[in-house]
Amino acid sequence: MKVVPKVNIDGLYIEVVEVDDSFFGVVPFYAQPNNDQDEGTEPKKPELVGYTVGVPITTPGLYKPKFDLVAWKAYESAVYEAQEAYISALDDWQAKGRAEGEQPVYVSPKQPDNLWTEGLTPEQIAELTKQPEPQPKLREELTNTQIAMADMYEQMLAMQAELKALKEGR
Repeated sequence: MKVVPKVNIDGLYIEVVEVDDSFFGVVPFYAQPNNDQDEGTEPKKPELVGYTVGVPITTPGLYKPKFDLVAWKAYESAVYEAQEAYISALDDWQAKGRAEGEQPVYVSPKQPDNLWTEGLTPEQIAELTKQPEPQPKLREELTNTQIAMADMYEQMLAMQAELKALKEGR
């Protein structure tokens, strides 16, 4: 078993779910409608709420990962077209008696590299990552605390010196 992300219909990360190790691709998932209805009404259809994505997140450090569903669908279309072209070429080759030319080879389109992107705007990321500025009163209290700690340290050193002198004087 492995974990894969689930995304909403816009491609934004929701959560992870466990799936079989061989799972790959993008599969829709639906919300089941409430079937409490009168006898004379039509049954409600399930509503698409998102996708289970078997494509690993390859870009580390994303605040809100977003899966590019449009690019994925274009990739799926390209794979389908390549398969159709291969089947057609293979049929033609077989119809010619397999003696003419070499057997066609299926060439799969390259999967896009950038299917996972940042789902937040730079402004939203800046808002999430900004450090709160210390309040002037807190800054003053911090300075006073540091001064008091320095004074206590000096007093401790003086006491240690007195104690040492008393011990040596015995």
